[in-house]
This record gives sequence, C-alpha cells and structure tokens, in this order.
Amino acid sequence: MGVPSVKQRLTLTLTLTLSFLALAVAAAAPSATDFGGSACLKVSPTHFGASVSQVTGVIKQVASILSRFSPPPFSNFRVATAVADCLDLLDLSSDVLSWALSASQNPQGKHNSTGNLSSDLRTWLSAVLAHPETCMEGFQGTNTIVKGLVSAGIGQVMSLVEELLAQVVSVPLQDAKAQFPSWVRPMDRKLLQSIGVGVSPDAVVALDGSGNYAKIMDAVLAAPDYSMKRFVIHIKKGVYNENVEIKRKKWNIMIIGDGMDATIVSGNWNVIDGWTTFRSATFAVSGRGFIARDISFQNTAGPEKHQAVALRSDSDLSVFFRCGIYGFQDSLYTHTMRQFFRECTISGTVDYIFGDATAMFQNCLVRVKKGLPNQKNTITAHGRKDPNEPTGFSFQFCNITADSDLMPFVSTTETYLGRPWKTYSRTVFMQSYMSEVIRPEGWLEWNGNFAVDTLYYAEYMNTGPGAGLANRVKWPGYHPLNDSSQASNFTVAQFIEGNLWLPSTGVKYTAAFTA
Repeated sequence: MGVPSVKQRLTLTLTLTLSFLALAVAAAAPSATDFGGSACLKVSPTHFGASVSQVTGVIKQVASILSRFSPPPFSNFRVATAVADCLDLLDLSSDVLSWALSASQNPQGKHNSTGNLSSDLRTWLSAVLAHPETCMEGFQGTNTIVKGLVSAGIGQVMSLVEELLAQVVSVPLQDAKAQFPSWVRPMDRKLLQSIGVGVSPDAVVALDGSGNYAKIMDAVLAAPDYSMKRFVIHIKKGVYNENVEIKRKKWNIMIIGDGMDATIVSGNWNVIDGWTTFRSATFAVSGRGFIARDISFQNTAGPEKHQAVALRSDSDLSVFFRCGIYGFQDSLYTHTMRQFFRECTISGTVDYIFGDATAMFQNCLVRVKKGLPNQKNTITAHGRKDPNEPTGFSFQFCNITADSDLMPFVSTTETYLGRPWKTYSRTVFMQSYMSEVIRPEGWLEWNGNFAVDTLYYAEYMNTGPGAGLANRVKWPGYHPLNDSSQASNFTVAQFIEGNLWLPSTGVKYTAAFTA
C-alpha cells in the first residue's frame, strides 16, 4: 500500500475524532445513581458493562487505523516495531476487558480469578490503562504520521479507563482461606516443590536432541490455547539463544529448567539497535497463570545499548521461583498484572525493575551492576499513573548489594532504591538487607520535583549500612514506617491477595507479619 495522501490522513483523523467524541458521549450515561449490583461497584453492573463495551469499541477503532500500517508502507524498523507493539497491546487490552465484563456480570464465573472481584477488576483495568501508554512510548524519537493518527484515540482510551477504575471500590479481604481460583490446579504445588522427581512434562526442550524440541518457542506453540490445564515444559540445561514470547492465548504454561545457573535463555535486543523497550525482551509472557522455576533470562546487550529487557511479564497471577533475571538498563519489565517473585536473583543498572505491575519480591537477591561512566543506578522505577490503581512494588526479606563488577566502584557510583517514573509511583522495602551500595538519600528524583508529592515510597525494618533513615529524602510522598500495621498492606496476603492463589501453585511464601 502507498503512503496515504494529506487528504486521506485528514479524513482518517477527522473520522476517528468524531467516533471518539460519539463514544465519549455515549459512555457518559446512565447516571451512577442506577447502582443496584455488586458491592465493589459504585454503579450498576449494567452501567459498568456498558462502559467497558465503550472502551472496547474505541480500542477496535484505533486498532483498525493501525492495521492499515501493518505491514508498514515505509522501511523504518523502529516504526514497524512500534506499530506491531500497539496492535499486540490493544489486542491484549480487548481480551482483558472481556474478563472484566464477564466477571462484573457474573461474579461466580471462571474469569473471577481470585475470588476477590474488586482486586481482579482493578488489576485488569490498570493493565488496560498501561497498554495504550506503552503503545505511544514505542513511537518516541520517531517522526511518523502514525503517532498523530492514533494519539487522540489512545488518549480517549486512557480517559475512559480512568473513569472505569474510579467506579470500582477497593474491598478488603474477608477470608484468607477463600476458595482457590479454578484455573490453578492443586497439582501445581507438587510441580513447584519437587526437584525433577515425579514431574511428567508435556514437552521437553533440549539442545542435544534428547527432547521433543530444540527450541523453546516450538514447545510454547505446541501448548493449547486458553487451556485450563497446566502445560509443563521442561527445558534442559544449556544456553538457548532465542527470543521467546508466550502470547495472550497461552494460559497456564509452566516452564521448569535444570537450575538458575544451568538453563539460560539469552538475547541481546535493545533500543539502540531499533527495538522498542517493550519488544526488546529476551523472554516475554502475556498468557495468564504462568509459572517459571529454576531458569534464567538474560539480555547481554550491555550498558551502552541502554534499554534492553531480559524478562517482561503481563501474566496475571504469575510466579517466578528461583529464577535469574540478568541485564543492565531495564532488566525486568513487570509491565502489568499481579506477579510474585521468590528466591530470584535480579541484576541491572538503571531502572532495572520497572513497570506498572502489582509485584511482590520475597527472599530475592537484588544485585546492582556497573553501568556507564558517571551513570547513576536506580533499582526501581514504578509506573503507577492513577491513584485508583492497586499497583506497586513490594520487597520483603530481600538482599540488596553490589554485583562483583561494581564492588570496586561502590564509593564513586551513586545507587538508589528507585525513582518515580510516573506520577503515583509506589514502592516499599520491608525487612530487607541493604549494603553500603545504597546512598544515604535512598531515593532519586526523576526530574526536579516531579511526583514527589504524589508518589508513595516507604521503608520498614530494613537492616544494613545502606538502610539508615536519618539522611533519607524529605519528600511528602516518602514514608519511614514505624510499625507492622502500617506496612501490612504490602505483605503477600494483602498486596497481591497471595492466600487466594499462591497455595495452589506450591511456591513457598510468607503471607503476613508474625508476632
């Protein structure tokens, strides 16, 4: 297809804008006084469902415009990648909105994945809020008509989703022993607890030809779509030089390696070479209910290549147990949804744990590496952009120290716990060890006073030479916590509703503070 003429571009823009205005008007009715349904909604389920459908309609229109540029009528790899990202993200958003619609209309249905409808809806809508922004970020630094054509629609999607989020009430858990989600089977407990004993994988990947497949992606593609049954892939020891993507239709996949140091997935895609941050991931997973055990993901691009993701996850209720995540800038992209990391080793330099997920890290080794000369290291960059989002990062019982390459330069390299990527960035460190690698100020500004009033950063009962609070930042949004009641909202039980789904997976965890 040829490049659209100026007249065609104007027509597309006008048509799209009018459609968005019409949908916005339609979404404004009916009144919130129609409430008569679920206790976690401020409006009736019918009204909520209609609003969800309106957002889905706008998303389909944006996707329709973007599809005209796929494949692109120009030879610009970065723009082509950004368009592909947007189409995938919008497709994922439509899927997630269908879960929200189903759960709100039928709270006992299969899409109500934890038994806490409020948490599910707020998590899913937060993901839909993050997707369009990630789409637009892919076009940064490019000069293309595509960005202009879809920007109005992207803005409308985000505005409508923010309105939806405001319609969902946060409902605290009433029963820590509520029924486990039906799509996570008790057998997963044995799969995680066993070490190669009694595990019968559905597929085996091996470089030496002793398995069913030589490539991980071939095994992933063999898994059934939307499966309610766990599909186990055993990846034997070796370094797998491939970029793996588990797409949204591949539910309940579990991968088991032969050990964090034995089974390694390796790649080197990065922003400098033309990939978007989103697409640079060595290993990416969107399918819900994903579990990984005893495996590592690495991006070897190096600090000079800037953003280069080792692992990206959009998988709701995902577990990463004894996994290595190694890179430099942007190593771990916890993009959206609820995620649990236990006994993992995570290394990097700038913003190397980032995204807008609700992610809990327990008993993890957080290693800071040596980056570019005069570069400041920041461990986290959380991307919460709306106060109604339940998202954030919580670290408990973790060990934060310099990696071997940084050890000789600790005194001359500035390292911080995090900085606010978005307005309502939220990160908490509890009961963790911090070495001298952490600067006395603890936290770094993003740009002047941006978000220092609206962010939420907290520390509770940390130890080590880097844990002293006397010289920490004095931002309004920073909170040194004094007792467990203040910090309990960021435990596994409360923050990611862990008691509702983690027992079925079998991963070890500490639910709450003990007396």
